[in-house]
Amino acid sequence: MSRTADFIEMKVPAKPEYVGVVRLTVSGIANRLGYSYDDIEDIKIAVAEACTNVVNHAYEENENDPLMMISCGVYEDRLELMVADKGGGVDVETMKDGKGPVSSDQPIEELREGGLGLFLIETLMDKVEISGDSGVVIVMTKFLQRDEVEQNGNGISTEAPKQ
Repeated sequence: MSRTADFIEMKVPAKPEYVGVVRLTVSGIANRLGYSYDDIEDIKIAVAEACTNVVNHAYEENENDPLMMISCGVYEDRLELMVADKGGGVDVETMKDGKGPVSSDQPIEELREGGLGLFLIETLMDKVEISGDSGVVIVMTKFLQRDEVEQNGNGISTEAPKQ
């Protein structure tokens, strides 16, 4: 097991205007760790979906001080992101059953709006854990692939080979 090099924590209001703030912050952390452009985009989409779920579903409309807590565990080989709320507890199993993908057998008139957030998160991240005892906690892990060929490594040589 890798030890945590750094642990970063944010607590922001559960409002739509703060989803972008979280997204940009996590993007900066992932960029600093050396993730590829595609991986950073995946991480940004996943964390935005998790935060949007908090904004849209965690709290009642008139609840005082709704917050979402975001923490980033920075390891040598991975980034672990946790998005949590203190909203009403939900049945996690029911929530998991309601996620996508959309069935091609289903008529368009019967398609429901939403429900793809958890499916997207699980598709884009390497590991996802959801718990819901008091509020919902989503822990998302993205492993760092350092053994791949570096994107645009040294570029393409523009010199013609000598003959």
